[in-house]
Amino acid sequence: MAEQTIDAHAGSAASHEEPNYIAIFIYLSVLTAIELGVAYAPIPKSLMIGGLIGLAWVKAALVAMYFMHLRFERRTLAIIAIVPVLLVTELCLALLPDLTSRIFASHNMHQAVTALSHEASGQNPN
Repeated sequence: MAEQTIDAHAGSAASHEEPNYIAIFIYLSVLTAIELGVAYAPIPKSLMIGGLIGLAWVKAALVAMYFMHLRFERRTLAIIAIVPVLLVTELCLALLPDLTSRIFASHNMHQAVTALSHEASGQNPN
């Protein structure tokens, strides 16, 4: 019985080779340096945020594939890991118009309240 257990573990260990963790660490370090460059580069804010999010996705994929060993698992496990990420992204994009309109309404309400308070006190708002 003990021999069967050892053989089963030996077969699973031989099914994939050990990833080069030092190379993955270097890739993650280079991506972090690129993120710092993007953060301090004189580029438009929307382009900077998009670049930082893209680099974060790449780093998350590297960590998930190699340190969590998802690269060596079946495709169904990868699908199980990807579906929630897609759902969260869809939810954020669906809520984006509502969230931005609330910020805009809040800003306009502040201006209206300020104008009303100046009007009520008899001051000229200009």
